[in-house]
Amino acid sequence: MNAPPPRRMRADARRNRERLLAEARTAFAEHGADFSLEEIARRAGVANGTLYGHFPNRRALLEALMGDRMRALAATGAESLAAPPFEGLAAWARAAMAHAAAYRGLGATMMEAVEDETSELHAACKAVLAAGDELVARAVTSGEVRPDVTAEDVYALVTASAWAGEQSTPAQAERLLAFGLDGFRPS
Repeated sequence: MNAPPPRRMRADARRNRERLLAEARTAFAEHGADFSLEEIARRAGVANGTLYGHFPNRRALLEALMGDRMRALAATGAESLAAPPFEGLAAWARAAMAHAAAYRGLGATMMEAVEDETSELHAACKAVLAAGDELVARAVTSGEVRPDVTAEDVYALVTASAWAGEQSTPAQAERLLAFGLDGFRPS
């Protein structure tokens, strides 16, 4: 038996959803991913029930916000393969750091999505990780990165650099990332 096609969202429901996403994007960027969902609903001019009707929990809201960004980051990884190995890896790491720094506390949600196959972000997260794996392997094979460097090392550096940017400035995050990437090069 075939499932019926999904019902089309009414225009007012679509507008409410878009307002909620816009307010969440702004609030999470300014205050972090733990910002009050009720305050997001208030700012969007909708009832809490409307918010929870579209997004049953914080994770669902973050997944709706981040899906396109994750797919774009995976595509950036594929595009980075056209650059020389170290430069491609560095470009992807900078893009990944900017992504991780979008919202305070985002890293934990992304790591949960990697592990949870039911998450809407699971496939996008896996694609991002696969892009990083391929870029690291290519840079190691070319001799531009030390053979003991792993993709997990790059992910840890990206996450740590994004966190440093949250604690100080984006310039400090970029500086830390540059130091770490230089440390991946053979001596």
